[in-house]
Amino acid sequence: MSEVDHKNPMLTDVFGIPWLDFNMSTVLMMLVASTIVLILGITASKSLQMKPTGFQNFMEWIVDFVKDMIGNTMDYETGRRFMGLGLTLLIYIFVSNLLGVATMVTFDHELWWKSPTSDPGITLTLATMVVVLTHYYGVKMKGTKEYGKEFFKPLWPLFPLKIIEEFANTLTLGLRLYGNIYAGEILLTLLAGLVASGTIAGFLGGILPMMAWQAFSIFIGAIQAFIFTMLTMVYMSHKVSSDH
Repeated sequence: MSEVDHKNPMLTDVFGIPWLDFNMSTVLMMLVASTIVLILGITASKSLQMKPTGFQNFMEWIVDFVKDMIGNTMDYETGRRFMGLGLTLLIYIFVSNLLGVATMVTFDHELWWKSPTSDPGITLTLATMVVVLTHYYGVKMKGTKEYGKEFFKPLWPLFPLKIIEEFANTLTLGLRLYGNIYAGEILLTLLAGLVASGTIAGFLGGILPMMAWQAFSIFIGAIQAFIFTMLTMVYMSHKVSSDH
């Protein structure tokens, strides 16, 4: 049975209230991902050493990676305030992408364990949050009047196109992440079905491709986390930098 054949456990089914149409598995996996990121952050900041080794060294490498990412999109003196945002997005999205790679858990034909980023509601919410933040910091750092003028440059008739661009950025940012992770989980589910078929041909035809695809999915999860974070910094630089 593929993922599309599984039902989503909905909160309205538990309480019988029609407007409580929350996907409980998505909420659960968001909490799992957030808990993992919190544990990583606490572990990385515990017993810090002047000469980092082990996990602290790895986390400092990620910090430097995000720092370079910001520096490539805007002046770092301007962008340093977005260090926490970039680091959180990169780690949270990467962890979320990986949760459905190792395994997917179903109970009574309901899918409970998966990547939260395989839900378009989550990815589009993240994208909307990012776009709203870019406008917030644009107004905060430039002022309402100066920031508003940016939508009418170089020609005021282009204002409708710039509004459409904001919606397009939100959709592409969220749907790109969702599409890649969801497609990967679907393929893993189909390969797992071959392994569980009980036949030798199904096992041999499923286990090796599934292992290869899991390794590739880890790579895709990392790339998508990087792309989402990089585009966030690009959008932010367009709003806060004076040379854009």
